Amino acid sequence: MDRCIVLVDAGYLLGAAASLLAGEPSRSRITVDHTALIQGLRERAESDTQQPLLRIYWFDGAPDRVPQPEHRRLRVMPRVTVRLGALTRSDGRWAQKGVDAAMHAELTELARNRACSDVVLVTGDGDLLPGMMAAKEHGVAVHLWAVQAADGDYNQSEDLVAEADERRVLDRTWITKAVRAKEHTGVCAPQPAPRPEIAAILSAPLPESALGTVTGRSAPQPRHQEDAPGHNGTEERVPAAKGVPTPKDLAALRAPGTQPAQQPASATLRWSSDKGWVDRPTAEPPEAASMPTLAQLTTAEQRWADREEDITTVGGDPFEVGQVFARRWVERLGDQTHLPKLSGMYPRIPHRVDGELLRYAARFGLLAHKDDQIDERDRYAIRAGFWREISVRTGVEHPPVEA
Repeated sequence: MDRCIVLVDAGYLLGAAASLLAGEPSRSRITVDHTALIQGLRERAESDTQQPLLRIYWFDGAPDRVPQPEHRRLRVMPRVTVRLGALTRSDGRWAQKGVDAAMHAELTELARNRACSDVVLVTGDGDLLPGMMAAKEHGVAVHLWAVQAADGDYNQSEDLVAEADERRVLDRTWITKAVRAKEHTGVCAPQPAPRPEIAAILSAPLPESALGTVTGRSAPQPRHQEDAPGHNGTEERVPAAKGVPTPKDLAALRAPGTQPAQQPASATLRWSSDKGWVDRPTAEPPEAASMPTLAQLTTAEQRWADREEDITTVGGDPFEVGQVFARRWVERLGDQTHLPKLSGMYPRIPHRVDGELLRYAARFGLLAHKDDQIDERDRYAIRAGFWREISVRTGVEHPPVEA
């Protein structure tokens, strides 16, 4: 049938683009405009093959084959079908499993059913060679596209290159229409300036009795003496002691049944913020507890519209996610007197609202496969985005949330 189909190995396309633009193949180093990328692939395929496009197949890996935000946006685009393989971690590196097999099966099935006259392959993996040969035997013209290599050499299997009917290199100019390198990666706020008061707290040793009560072990040893002789003359490893008790440790000191003599005189629950170490109240103030959550402010119709926007528009950047959440919360807030109260609580977000914010962020794949925990820097970026939007809405500038 006189039409073309494009099969895209997303791992190859975006990894090679990251190498070209950012100097390393990590996809976290680039930002992708998927709408522009799909449109560019369609226009180039129709121009090269002189045939109308039937469909673009997007092959990628995902943890447990669960669609990530970019996959959800792609699969609702016209003429795009997403096929997911598994994404597994081995020796500290992520690897796709099943993507090549899925591409091979799709290619041979399309050719056998004479679904198209031309197939465009955007891949570099030599495992697709048998599928390419089978497609050619069924009378399909195979076009192989490469991404310009950062070192000027091939980034494709030579056997694949030799077997293709036509070849095309997607150069830097074409790639940068839809892909750009991130200028700042992993940094959501300026590094905090040194704080003498925090340094003093960190350097002050705790009473031996306090550490013994909290940790259940004897007085701490200096870090350079972690390996000390045991009571029986053998070497045994003593865990390094904590420099500062956590709120949980100090709470244990105050637990019922604790001997008063074992409590350090300065034992108080404290937490860190950009204002230094501050006392943590035993409970949130009434104005914080009374603030409504976004779920309480959202109607069923708005919830549907929010989901549609999340799928088609929101990119999933942590800072952007925080801004989107705050924008919706402020726009639906009936009692605007909550805003100045919220600004006065900076940098703390009311507990219920903060929990809802982080649950919302988890929808965008920000759990990052870290045992269902959002990365610390991502949490800072999410909250920084939230406060930035609140600042815009209230006109009250806040200092950056420090990472």
